[in-house]
Amino acid sequence: MILYGIPTCDTCKKALKALQGAGHDVTFRDVRAQPLTEGEIAEIVQEFGDRVINKSSTTYRAFNDFLKASEPEAQIAAQPTVMKRPVIRNGADWHLGWDDAVQAKLL
Repeated sequence: MILYGIPTCDTCKKALKALQGAGHDVTFRDVRAQPLTEGEIAEIVQEFGDRVINKSSTTYRAFNDFLKASEPEAQIAAQPTVMKRPVIRNGADWHLGWDDAVQAKLL
């Protein structure tokens, strides 16, 4: 299982702790320190579409009009922290966020 996020994100910390506590072998991927490849970005966007972009984040609000109008792939490539977090890959299954539905599936 891979958890994509940033180490300062409280939601990522909660998800990582809960998943490890439930006995999952979780690899944490800091998207700032280890940027996503074009292939990884394409997979994530294919799975979630533009829902993966956190349009209420300060990162997104700081984008210029051109970047706001671009595709999600370009937005994530330019600034990986614009991605909603966490993104969790469990084999072939993908999960976005850490709400009750995601927790019910993974814990």
